[in-house]
Amino acid sequence: RVLVAAMGHPGTPWKAKVVGAMVIAYAASPIDLIPDFIPVVGYLDDAVIVPAGIWLVRRMIPAAVLAECRAKVDATPPAGGIWKWAGAGVIGAIWVGAAAFAAWWAWGRWG
Repeated sequence: RVLVAAMGHPGTPWKAKVVGAMVIAYAASPIDLIPDFIPVVGYLDDAVIVPAGIWLVRRMIPAAVLAECRAKVDATPPAGGIWKWAGAGVIGAIWVGAAAFAAWWAWGRWG
């Protein structure tokens, strides 16, 4: 969250914004440099590239900007709240509905 806040801060250098956007995009992307199905190395790229990118971006952002963004993030509660639980309820209802439909279909077919 601090890194995302720093990307929108006017005191962050543009080079840090570009590298930060690339790190955030890589971390959020389902496509990896090395596919995860390759044993050990597939997960190792995520364990090395993302922390190294975060370390690089933190070094590129001025300390005052980073401290200001950290204070801003600490003062704001994390997103979610009631909407997080409502979303979980919707997903749960979809799973229950899918299970009920599968049971109904199986009962009619083999029952």
